[in-house]
Amino acid sequence: MRVTVLGFQSPYPGPNGATPGYLIETDSKRLLLDCGSGVLSQLGKYVPIHQLDALLLSHYHHDHIADVGVLQYGLMVHQLFQEREKNRPLPIYAPAQPIVDSQSLLYRQATSFHPVDEQTHLAIGDIQIRFLRTDHGNGDPCYAMRLESQGKVLVYGADSGPGTNWEGFASDVDLFICEGTYLDHNKPKESNGHLSVRDTAQLAEALKCRALLITHLYHLYEPEVVQQQAEAYTSGTCYVASIGLQITL
Repeated sequence: MRVTVLGFQSPYPGPNGATPGYLIETDSKRLLLDCGSGVLSQLGKYVPIHQLDALLLSHYHHDHIADVGVLQYGLMVHQLFQEREKNRPLPIYAPAQPIVDSQSLLYRQATSFHPVDEQTHLAIGDIQIRFLRTDHGNGDPCYAMRLESQGKVLVYGADSGPGTNWEGFASDVDLFICEGTYLDHNKPKESNGHLSVRDTAQLAEALKCRALLITHLYHLYEPEVVQQQAEAYTSGTCYVASIGLQITL
């Protein structure tokens, strides 16, 4: 599997930036994990949108879905131009709740909606996918994703607070993509469904992940500071997300 960071910023993109989105490629499939603001303009550097095989959405907060409507409109035009078959809508896998959001994922012949939860097991080509509900605060579900292909495993943690039970789901994985929303100086005293960079490093070390990608970062954070506050992680390579970063497993 190859992971390309298309966007990683939150709550909004900085100049020339993008909020969360990750291209996952194997020998046979191309998946997009989340589709935040600015993600499509980055995706076009690697693959045309009409060649995607599936989109997986962790939850419906705007920083993770802002480009979905544009993607749907673009796919409709590709079908009109006969660059994608009209009987081949892009499948979007996402939570069923809130209903008003999930209903919007069915758009003409361009996209289809497929609900997921913790009991969902997907096989998309050579990729096996499972889901874990995270501690993300406001009652609406948010799901982490575990992708396995050709003996390699990555977990995309989506948004998560300290109450998520990662044992077994993210233990000993080849790559853990995990949020580091806060630095030490701006971490809230009360948990609000997010982790700090220091929390993330400690978590990945406890889970013995073989590599860590810290993401969901405010666009003004300095990468050097993020690395410093991730010092607890020593089990493997620690990456600080940047647009265009590629990691091959």
